[in-house]
Amino acid sequence: MDVKREWLETDYYKALGVSPSASDKEITKVYRKLARKLHPDANPDDAKAEERFKEVSAAYDVLGDGERRAQYDQVRHMGPMNFQAGPGGFTMEGDLADIFSAFMGGGRFDRGGPPFSGQTRPVRGHDLNAHLTLDFAEAVRGTTTDLTLSGDTARAGRSISVRIPAGVGNGQKIKLAGKGEPGVNGGPSGDLYVTVKVKSHPVFGRQGKNLTVSVPVTFAQAALGAEIEVPTFEGDPVTLRLPPGSQPGRVLRVRGRGVETAKGTGDLLVTVDLEVPTELSDEQRQALEAFAEKMEASP
Repeated sequence: MDVKREWLETDYYKALGVSPSASDKEITKVYRKLARKLHPDANPDDAKAEERFKEVSAAYDVLGDGERRAQYDQVRHMGPMNFQAGPGGFTMEGDLADIFSAFMGGGRFDRGGPPFSGQTRPVRGHDLNAHLTLDFAEAVRGTTTDLTLSGDTARAGRSISVRIPAGVGNGQKIKLAGKGEPGVNGGPSGDLYVTVKVKSHPVFGRQGKNLTVSVPVTFAQAALGAEIEVPTFEGDPVTLRLPPGSQPGRVLRVRGRGVETAKGTGDLLVTVDLEVPTELSDEQRQALEAFAEKMEASP
């Protein structure tokens, strides 16, 4: 990470409107607020806002990085320096050249040579977080989709291909190694963590690898037993035998009709839902009243 000449000329704390003692969290909060306010998309054809946005971004590029901020603070603490323009760029005069060379790790600082040529250790890039919304079917089957990053990151605006494994759950995080912020001085990139939100389905639900569905049955079917047709998520409906005396809420299992994942395939869990008619014909009412009279006791 090279120290830049403008560090000695620009007060980045003043550019952001924060104190030199401000915490990293406070600096990030102020920067994000200013970036939203000054972004060119929010201020079309406003040259002043665009210039101010560049100033704020340049300030955060230094102050938003802990190591770079520490270097900036130490350079600023040295005080004003005398510069001369030479064939090889700017050089410093006086004893501060030796101090600065030592500060930068013993790097070469010759008059007319590359300025600020000291070395710093490789630094790993920051991890990033993103959110992705999927349809129920996409989460069950798995999919590959593109994710565009946003926010105050060097990768903002970039589109990243994300492979979603079959059976991903709502709220689950997927790690994309090396897709975070780029490293510095040859350091590795950080990782990208994608939090998945799965939309609900009008018919089916999820319990881990198992799919769930509710099937309405009549009182007669529940009491006497019956063969009922059950929808499946993939493929044709299946026929289940409903045992006599089945109670509302009873769960029947259809094996192998759940979510297919790398760790195995789940089942389809069928919940019996008793359907009570809202209207009865005279004949139905008489039959039901006769049945009620025959009941020996109330539940």
